Amino acid sequence: MRRPAFLVAGGDLRQLYTARALLPEGSVSVLGFDENVNLPEGLERLDSMELSGKRADYLVLPMPVTEDGVLVHAPFARHSIPVAGLPGLVKADGAVFGGRIHPAVRKVFDGGAAVVDYYQREELSVLNAVPTAEGAIQIAMEELATTIYGQNVLVTGFGRISKVLVRILTAMGAHVTVTARKYQDLAWAEISGCRAVHISRLEETLPGYDLVFNTVPAVLLDEARLWKLRSDALIIDLASKPGGVDFDTASRLGRKTVWALSLPGKVAPITAGDMIACTIRNILKERSFADD
Repeated sequence: MRRPAFLVAGGDLRQLYTARALLPEGSVSVLGFDENVNLPEGLERLDSMELSGKRADYLVLPMPVTEDGVLVHAPFARHSIPVAGLPGLVKADGAVFGGRIHPAVRKVFDGGAAVVDYYQREELSVLNAVPTAEGAIQIAMEELATTIYGQNVLVTGFGRISKVLVRILTAMGAHVTVTARKYQDLAWAEISGCRAVHISRLEETLPGYDLVFNTVPAVLLDEARLWKLRSDALIIDLASKPGGVDFDTASRLGRKTVWALSLPGKVAPITAGDMIACTIRNILKERSFADD
């Protein structure tokens, strides 16, 4: 039986390890990684000029696929990868996988290859929370002149990342407060060993925190709330764009803020790549794109 051909195009280092993890499933080529990037053994490096007549069964794109809808996110590429050219990389009856897929990507494949957003899969979102939380704590340990132990820490929101984050923080001896809007989230935070504060009461608690982790993708820490934080408090924003902090005001007030995006690919690219590959295999099985 013919082994399927995968093409992994663009992305950061986690995409290389996604490609490596897919090797047992078929032949795997990568596009968007110049010769200065060492490839894991078994992968074929493609230049954009080599693609004529070669179409993959499955095209694997990064997370996010594109910021502007025009070019694929490809920080290691010598040549840009235009979104408009993606249909030429994959068979019309094949499948395209990507994370946080831009509408422009779906549009170019309209009527062609199936487009699947692996970031919408619950198993990936849950697993991805682990390297994100660990990476956030790594940043805190590098930026603070104190231990995590004994610090008063605020975590905003109580989604997947926060749930993992508070488990690690409490195990390290931090005094953790969770703020959220939903009372059910506050209840879960409380039984996780945290102090729970409804978002409506956040302001009165702000002066007491040494460290703040934001996971809410809306501007929660605005000027009024930033004023209430101590001047030496560290803010680590884990939220996707537009983020949860008024960064201009934070800079003006001298509040130290780190906007930590795409942490899995930066701090644990092998683990992150393995997680993406595992999710793609799950999708292939469920959708009968491949024989099990």
